[in-house]
Amino acid sequence: MLQTTRGLVLRTIKYQDSSLIADVYTDVRGRCQLSLRIPKTGRGKVPVTLFQPLALLELEIDVRPHANIYKVAEAKTLQPFSDIPFNPYKQAIVMFLSEFLTRALREEEQNQPLFEYLYYSISFLDGCSAGFSNFHIVFLLRLSRFLGIYPNFENYHAGDYFDLQNATFVGLRPLTHTHYLAPEEAAYVPQLSRINFETMHLFRFSRMERSRMLAVLNEFYRLHLPDFPELNSLQVLRELFD
Repeated sequence: MLQTTRGLVLRTIKYQDSSLIADVYTDVRGRCQLSLRIPKTGRGKVPVTLFQPLALLELEIDVRPHANIYKVAEAKTLQPFSDIPFNPYKQAIVMFLSEFLTRALREEEQNQPLFEYLYYSISFLDGCSAGFSNFHIVFLLRLSRFLGIYPNFENYHAGDYFDLQNATFVGLRPLTHTHYLAPEEAAYVPQLSRINFETMHLFRFSRMERSRMLAVLNEFYRLHLPDFPELNSLQVLRELFD
């Protein structure tokens, strides 16, 4: 059965010499794997060059019962990027988010709100002309809501710790683990929770502050998503925005 869907490309892996396997997050089937043939000469029926990291595509896939990998019958660009391919800073963000989402998105069921968030976010990044150095921080904060692990930012009192493992403010330092923010850093959390894509350019963070926030967010996800690894692209992103 042929099914039409929108998809966000997470990554591609070469399979043998004649095929690619693409991990794609779709609006109708969640995360799925798609098989693409690499043409030996000329242009193939389905251009594999469309399947770049975080590309937004319209796909027609052949869905068959009990299949783990679906063949792509047709693919076309849903929204051509105007700036990401030519902007090294945005390319670094895309490389990081591609690796991050590949590890974080594991649902093989439809999640329309999550897909719409991803679609909107990548479109916003491509169209943003300036002031996007906090984009990845905002993206990770907002993504946690769709994954069901959004922290409890309410009930803050001066002097509180922020417990990363239990995702909430606490009055006393946790004694059973070391995954927490001391009061000096925890005081910034309520402010950070209010940042969004439209206002992120108003938040001026130093090199050290941005690097620290990225480290804390990475630790938070590693605590709340099983088997979430260290990300190779994290250091590249830190260095580029230093």
